[in-house]
Amino acid sequence: MFGGMHKFNSDGVEIAYEVAGEGAPILLIHGFASTGRVNWWDTGWVKTLVEAGRRVITIDNRGHGKSEKLYDSDLYPATEMAEDARRLLDHLGIAQCDVMGYSMGARVAAFLTIRHPERVRRAVFAGLASRMITGVGGGEAIARGLEAPSREDVTDAGARSFRVFAEQTKSDLKALAACIRSSREKISVEDLRSIAVPVLVVAGTKDDVAGDVQTLVAAIPGAEGVELPGRNHMNAVGDRGYRQAVVRFLG
Repeated sequence: MFGGMHKFNSDGVEIAYEVAGEGAPILLIHGFASTGRVNWWDTGWVKTLVEAGRRVITIDNRGHGKSEKLYDSDLYPATEMAEDARRLLDHLGIAQCDVMGYSMGARVAAFLTIRHPERVRRAVFAGLASRMITGVGGGEAIARGLEAPSREDVTDAGARSFRVFAEQTKSDLKALAACIRSSREKISVEDLRSIAVPVLVVAGTKDDVAGDVQTLVAAIPGAEGVELPGRNHMNAVGDRGYRQAVVRFLG
């Protein structure tokens, strides 16, 4: 297995990515305030998928990790992050691959699947379920929490947890504030019904951010769902059952 950060120009925005392993490709898209490294390498996901015979590509979404930081919220729609992902596949010469996203990354993966169905073989939407349709909410509170002088100034519990996580990932807080004000676009049931590739939906039973798994499963033709007992939004990503379900699904 090998890593090493690379960058490419995605329609004027510098996007960072890493590649490991050999075999059928899978693109992994991380969640808000995280990075490709934190979401997928540090949790053992890259190792698991490489050992399963896959070529694993991790992307740092715009404003995150080693990718370019932007401070205009108009530059952060999830649809444009999906285009960053599509341009990365173009850059790497990958015609079609499996895609997995977590939380915000699941929304990005869904837009990629809806808008460019020919590029996606199978899709895993994790850490975001019914709230993909109904919306997550709280974005402005999180943005204000990120912009506060210190974490002690953040009174909203949800916003404070994101502030703490963003500091742990050494993120650019102002870039993340711009991102959260734009990236939480809802996806219509009509658009979800257009998805024709196999889809797996995964979330913890205590994940209030993700919402209900079966609601999203019902909206996507032929989709499968996996609920992770007792897991919440922050600890589901490294769950063993999650990994086992994905390896089985990818087949």
